[in-house]
Amino acid sequence: MARVVLVDDHRMFRTGVRAEIGRTEVTGIDVVGEADDVESAVRVVAETRPDVVLLDVHLPGGGGAEVLRRSASLMADPQGVRFLALSVSDAAEDVIGVIRGGARGYVTKTITGTDLVNAIFRISDGDAVFSPRLAGFVLDAFAATDTPPVDEDLDRLTQREREVLRLIARGYAYKEIAKQLFISVKTVESHVSAVLRKLQLSNRHELTRWATARRLV
Repeated sequence: MARVVLVDDHRMFRTGVRAEIGRTEVTGIDVVGEADDVESAVRVVAETRPDVVLLDVHLPGGGGAEVLRRSASLMADPQGVRFLALSVSDAAEDVIGVIRGGARGYVTKTITGTDLVNAIFRISDGDAVFSPRLAGFVLDAFAATDTPPVDEDLDRLTQREREVLRLIARGYAYKEIAKQLFISVKTVESHVSAVLRKLQLSNRHELTRWATARRLV
């Protein structure tokens, strides 16, 4: 039996995953909680202490890396809960970010239900699990040094500025970004100005090209 918490900001996706893996009598997996942002994820993980957390990388409130950081600081024995990133993104910055934060694996949302069930049990047993096309990339990223390679330009940005950067690059309007991140439009504008200044870019079109070149979109 594996106790699992689902963390994803799309309710329909959580419903689909629960339907696929949450048939306890068939899969041996018991979904004990759900969350749709950083705050609720940290709270649910601390309350339920699941075996595995299926963690989306892009979440309102700071992203999957922030869930990892805050969960580790709240729990006396964070090793008792293992995290498996489950995301649409295969961007280098996303993968390395959550692995650096303590996730035991990273799979994309193209994974089948059967493979996801197997991945959950492997993570629960202490293995590391990666989607096939990511496994070689992760090995290469950590081969030269214990410290993952750092994008100096990207490291100038705060976690929230990175979230705004991605959404801008994906074509979201300021109002849509404000709603998704639970912040004001004025705050979005401030973050965009800060990103443009730090990256020495002039407008959102240049920002989109910059993000696309780094596969952040």
